[in-house]
Amino acid sequence: MKITQRYFIELAYDGTNYHGWQIQPNAVTVQQLLNKALSTILRQQVETTGCGRTDTGVHAKEFFAHFDIQAMDYGPLTMDCRGINALLPHDIAVKRIFAVDNDAHARFDATLRSYEYHIHFQKDPFKHTYSWLLRNRPDTGLMNEAAAIIKEYTDFSCFSKSNTQVKTNNCKISRAEWLETNDSMVFHISADRFLRNMVRAIVGTLIQVGRREIPPEAVRDIINSKNRSNAGTSVPACGLYLTEVKYEILNFGNPISNFENANEKHTKSANN
Repeated sequence: MKITQRYFIELAYDGTNYHGWQIQPNAVTVQQLLNKALSTILRQQVETTGCGRTDTGVHAKEFFAHFDIQAMDYGPLTMDCRGINALLPHDIAVKRIFAVDNDAHARFDATLRSYEYHIHFQKDPFKHTYSWLLRNRPDTGLMNEAAAIIKEYTDFSCFSKSNTQVKTNNCKISRAEWLETNDSMVFHISADRFLRNMVRAIVGTLIQVGRREIPPEAVRDIINSKNRSNAGTSVPACGLYLTEVKYEILNFGNPISNFENANEKHTKSANN
């Protein structure tokens, strides 16, 4: 009998050269290259499942995926990130790989996700693909008033990309806040889940508030309308980063380091 072991993989990537995380026809994606590298080094077909999806040009400082492998094919084999990183391009980096229970799920078990959106105000060639350049600084105070209003709601249909196949547009936002420095500003947002294009649409709407095109209270009407066309334009992908994904049920501190331990674990489970 072939025994499978589920692993979580933590990675980070610069999304500039990719059409997002998820595999797409006729486009290069992060998932495609990761699957290929894992399949090569493990000598079996590996298909990963991500904690979510990032759009074209969006970056991830922290991203998780899971995959299953047949443990009995190899016996002891240490899951070493160096070999996998050697097969990946410079803009994708695997940080760690660890065994989890076979019912653990990178997407559905995530309890919190956090994003940042970066804006700068002086032309900088080193920020071109990593931050959005604005000529005039918007009013941060007004934007934070509007961001606080957004936290009062759960149905964010107005900020969702059209024709997405999801069961609900409800999300619980726990943080929505702008922080600024002399030459930049960053929007921090955390929620249990996000809809497609949601953060970029929220930022675009808040920028309208910051430019005094609409008052903060207008955000209530936009959200209540549940109509994407009433919200602001999606801002460029270059400034958006997935920064944190949290799990409560996973045992991150006690990983299984090789297939031998995985086999032993499953053998004991089968005998009990």
